[in-house]
Amino acid sequence: MTATITLGWMLALIVLLSVGNLLPADVHWWVWTCVCGMAMGLFGLWYVPFLKRRRARMAAEHAASAPDSPAGESQPAPGYVSRDSGSNTVSSTDTPGKSTRS
Repeated sequence: MTATITLGWMLALIVLLSVGNLLPADVHWWVWTCVCGMAMGLFGLWYVPFLKRRRARMAAEHAASAPDSPAGESQPAPGYVSRDSGSNTVSSTDTPGKSTRS
């Protein structure tokens, strides 16, 4: 998806540069919008796989260093404070249009 959008920005930039002389002077900022869109897309194409590899590596290191618990569940690290408030509220994006109250 990111690659498709980045290619769209590139195509828009090519079109704008090819008709650059025909554009009014007050809309030349569109070129920089396309450049920024391409730059952010290329950054995303680089960063997301980097982030996924890093998270997988950290999870593997955590799994390898965690002691086996008798119940088969991993224990939180010492000093960990849970942010769980006990609420059963679900994000509205998970269940659109449905109430989470019982």
